[in-house]
Amino acid sequence: MMSKGRLGQFVLLRSPLPRAGRPPQRSFTTGANAANTSRCGNRIAAAAISLSGLVYAMTSHKPAKFDARSLAELDERTKREQGIDENSPMRLRMEQFIREQQKAIVFELEKLDGKSFREDTWTREMGGGGVSCVLQEGNVFEKAGVNISVVYGTLPKPAIAKMRVNHKNLVDADEVDFYALGLSMVLHPQNPMAPTVHLNYRYFETMLPDGSSQAWWFGGGSDLTPSYLFDEDAVHFHRTLKEACDKHNKEYYPRFKKWCDEYFRNTHRGESRGVGGIFFDDLDESVADADNTFAFIQDCLRSFLPSYLPIVQRRKDMPFTAKEKEWQQVRRGRYVEFNLVHDRGTAFGLNVPGSRVESILMSLPLTASWRYMYDPEPRSREQRLVEVLKDPREWV
Repeated sequence: MMSKGRLGQFVLLRSPLPRAGRPPQRSFTTGANAANTSRCGNRIAAAAISLSGLVYAMTSHKPAKFDARSLAELDERTKREQGIDENSPMRLRMEQFIREQQKAIVFELEKLDGKSFREDTWTREMGGGGVSCVLQEGNVFEKAGVNISVVYGTLPKPAIAKMRVNHKNLVDADEVDFYALGLSMVLHPQNPMAPTVHLNYRYFETMLPDGSSQAWWFGGGSDLTPSYLFDEDAVHFHRTLKEACDKHNKEYYPRFKKWCDEYFRNTHRGESRGVGGIFFDDLDESVADADNTFAFIQDCLRSFLPSYLPIVQRRKDMPFTAKEKEWQQVRRGRYVEFNLVHDRGTAFGLNVPGSRVESILMSLPLTASWRYMYDPEPRSREQRLVEVLKDPREWV
């Protein structure tokens, strides 16, 4: 008999019955030996009946609920034994894609900077883990981080209720297992003429007790944050993103550009963090099927290198003054303010039990400054940037 275990492996249970075509072996005993043999046989028979009852109970009851750890183990075994293809669960396909993109991006950035990233692979006790690639004090980048995380866990009822506002298909329960993964990147160049850039693409899924998908959605985007504004840089960055969006839906770019302008905004200062890009969240079956949405995510993420590398290559060796470096430090202070005060991703990461704080806060610059009542001079390049940040433009 075959019994399916908790993680799906099958165990062979030997039957006490003889195999077909082979007569049972006979044992000839007499007297007291016969009586002992009879009693022993009765005990064996009773044990066999008890074992049969246990096996029946194991095979006739519903499988136990998967916890986050066992779901992580099941996915790891699936990747190891079956590989990943177009028929694999979306969470595994997205994980494979962001791992490939992390390697490709790090490779290109190392070529540009001339210094290697430090790579830290970490695991999470409750399920999952990630890879953090960080470069500090490089030739081009003062600090650069390209991280991926793969997290399994359990959402409590209050969190489920909050998410159901935007996801009516999310089950209404006391708790539900979830899976969250993403690639997150922030690059802070040394030269104040070269802009900071941020990128994040992520996938979130809730699962039924047997490990199958219950609800899912994608989110992400990328945005540019210059200290000194070069219009041609903003145009190039936005045009590249628009081309990626237009391949899938002509309405995506204007919608997600507006969303980015509104989200990445220091409302307490009345200005945007940078010159924007695209941002979106909660793309689920109400927008498109999973395969088409995944294809859109892939094109957006692959557009990063062509959108940013030409800009930083043009600006990394430009001359600058001590005053211009000081302005960069002030603008970085505003970057920190947004990440710590307004960013939902930072808040979510820090509130997930067992999260890796170092990876979450890698987005912060190595250096920043907060000067009291620091206002740019009228009609200066610094003042022009602030004017654009207060009133976002249409770049393409």
